Amino acid sequence: MNKQELITAISEQANLTKKDTEKFLSAFEGVVTDALVNGKKVQLVGFISIDVVERAEREGRNPQSGQPMKIAASKAPRFKVGKTLKDAVNK
Repeated sequence: MNKQELITAISEQANLTKKDTEKFLSAFEGVVTDALVNGKKVQLVGFISIDVVERAEREGRNPQSGQPMKIAASKAPRFKVGKTLKDAVNK
């Protein structure tokens, strides 16, 4: 499902206009992004938790040449699925 399909599905289920749904989804994306950038965790109990993890610098290999190379330290979002969603998918 892409973004436009998601907007259509939400607008139909919530009985909202597509324009209002698109505003909501954009605001949601912005709020989640800002929270993660500021080191906060976003948690929708039973559905999903998102936080940021720090990855240390490490050594890897160039897949084409096989030569060792350093992979810089970075931060990455981490997603954890909640029990309610996990149970719904496994029914």
